[in-house]
Amino acid sequence: MSELPILIIGGAGKTGARVDALLRASGVPTRPVSRSTRVPFDWTRPETWPAALAGVSMAYVTYQPDLAADAIAEVSRLARENGLERVVLLSGRGEPGAQRAEAALQQSGVPWSIVRASWFDQNFSEGYLLDGVLAGEIALPAGAVPEPFIDADDIAEVVVAALTDRRHAGKVYEVTGPRALTFAQAVAEIAGAAGRPVTYRQITPEDFAAHMRPHAPAEVIELMLELFTVVLDGRNSDVAHGVEQALGRPARDFSDYARRTAATGVWRA
Repeated sequence: MSELPILIIGGAGKTGARVDALLRASGVPTRPVSRSTRVPFDWTRPETWPAALAGVSMAYVTYQPDLAADAIAEVSRLARENGLERVVLLSGRGEPGAQRAEAALQQSGVPWSIVRASWFDQNFSEGYLLDGVLAGEIALPAGAVPEPFIDADDIAEVVVAALTDRRHAGKVYEVTGPRALTFAQAVAEIAGAAGRPVTYRQITPEDFAAHMRPHAPAEVIELMLELFTVVLDGRNSDVAHGVEQALGRPARDFSDYARRTAATGVWRA
């Protein structure tokens, strides 16, 4: 592999931090970037993008709060101009905006791999749902639609494989867990693993937005509402096999995640 570092856009995120740790553990140099790193990368400031993409061999790209085709097209153009060997994009299952961003990368002329994912297991322990677990109740505008939650560790391993093995170039890996659960079933599994009461309550989208408003910017709330009211309509309920296709092993089960996470103590009230 090249001695140049691998760029990780969103290097402090759920998957970016894991990708960074796996690559470093293998002796691969990395350049994790965010708004606050020495070499900054800010999706709202395109003037920061060229320096971040200069002098790297490949890139792992995540976008917050949601994929934007124009931004991905420009980053892909910079990647091509800088001669990057490959760009690996974290995309969203069943999201029209994500599909447009995928097309922008695929049409850019830079070698690519795409990893499509949806709801992370770790949203319950490292994200916005942790407070609900600790409070003993998770309230969301999600009904009885099953979702095959995916472990962020599996995503990271697929991404690292795509970055370090040319056989994954030009591949789209749709990654999920091995079974689909409703949010109520997932919360019940967390309660069982944590050994304490945690319940699920379905609320209206309006109540969810009102609760989130003091804690999150409007664009994040809008994205969350779209995920709950549009994307979580059953289109992603089928189990996909991207983890097995990329890694040759089954995806981690949600119950394994729940037991492993409970053992860390993060869910103790």
